[in-house]
Amino acid sequence: MSWAEWAADVEIEPSIYASDFSRLGMQLEALHDAGARVFHFDVGDGHFIPEITIGPIVLASISPLARGWGARLDCHLMVAEPERHFDAIAKAGGDSVTFHTEVCDDPPRAVAAARSLGLGAGVAFNPETPVADAVAAADGADLVLCMSIQPGYSGQAFMPDAPARIAELRSSLPSSTRIQVDGGINRKTARVARDSGADLLVAGSAVFWSDDPASAYCDLVEVAGA
Repeated sequence: MSWAEWAADVEIEPSIYASDFSRLGMQLEALHDAGARVFHFDVGDGHFIPEITIGPIVLASISPLARGWGARLDCHLMVAEPERHFDAIAKAGGDSVTFHTEVCDDPPRAVAAARSLGLGAGVAFNPETPVADAVAAADGADLVLCMSIQPGYSGQAFMPDAPARIAELRSSLPSSTRIQVDGGINRKTARVARDSGADLLVAGSAVFWSDDPASAYCDLVEVAGA
């Protein structure tokens, strides 16, 4: 299966990193019941970003649930030497892997490596990285992830220059390449990101830090027209 089959034309992806891990399975099930089809899974190694987040052990614990629901796990590797981890992500039940241009010398090779393991492939870039660098790295990728915050902590504000960067990205890539945005997506910014050209919107704190994550997810779906 491919991203075209996993995700709608506009998709809100709840970001698991912001969840309450004491209730993770219940929260994910409630979100799936509310309509979530794709969950975002952030991996941080303490090198590329300062934080050590979650990894294949957690992924392996939730992937059977996701499989049972027909949901997908979209894995964002905020790590040095990302290709070293593709096999572990695939074995743990990930469906797609996104690596950062800043730590990948040969993006086409990385995309091919992901596909050889049955994974979707995405390319991510940080706020200080020129859009043109991401476009140059994106050949053959399913998606390009525009970071609208500095990668790492949940709860950061959407950067003011993000809409222009998203729009530049959209105008520079084939229409078949999905544009993903991660960071500061909430009721105020989801439509801004969508109108700028993004169609995969990652939302962490706006969903999981709510008293009712499923309701918060539905609100974002409505705002974004997903």
